[in-house]
Amino acid sequence: MIATGNRQAFAALFQRHGGRVEGFLRRSLPSTAAAEVTQEVFLRVWRHAARYDPTKASPTTWLFSIARNARTDRQRRRARPEPDADDPMWVPSAPAPPDAATHLKVRDAALRARVEALPTKQREVIVLAYLEGLTLSEIAERLEVPLGTVKSRVRLAMGRLRTDPEVAPLHPNT
Repeated sequence: MIATGNRQAFAALFQRHGGRVEGFLRRSLPSTAAAEVTQEVFLRVWRHAARYDPTKASPTTWLFSIARNARTDRQRRRARPEPDADDPMWVPSAPAPPDAATHLKVRDAALRARVEALPTKQREVIVLAYLEGLTLSEIAERLEVPLGTVKSRVRLAMGRLRTDPEVAPLHPNT
């Protein structure tokens, strides 16, 4: 009946089981937390009453399962540390100076030109690996060639890409 939005049925359920659910929760939570979780439990019951299946469990079993899960959810939330606002991870990086951005654009254009100048089979594996994000095994399957062939093509292509001094530092730390 609660699934149809019957407020009297919901009120009767709360009057009958509210204290028992809160008592169950007080065994493992402080009283204020138990009261809050009890409210969460009955809110979940109200929202999800249509999901109740009487062939799987009795109403009381279903209610206490919701209570147990709500208690576990609360304990997990409490166990997670709050993020530290002063953590450097949350501070945005300073924007790159304009000359660095220009250098990156020039380097990217040079790299694109070098990739386009690669032999077709080498360019194909580089595009699949670095632009489409496929693994070497996935590339071998797609191209229907042995994995060793794919590895050789990638090695040869990377060697050719590294020969250009404008393109060589693919990563700032290399």
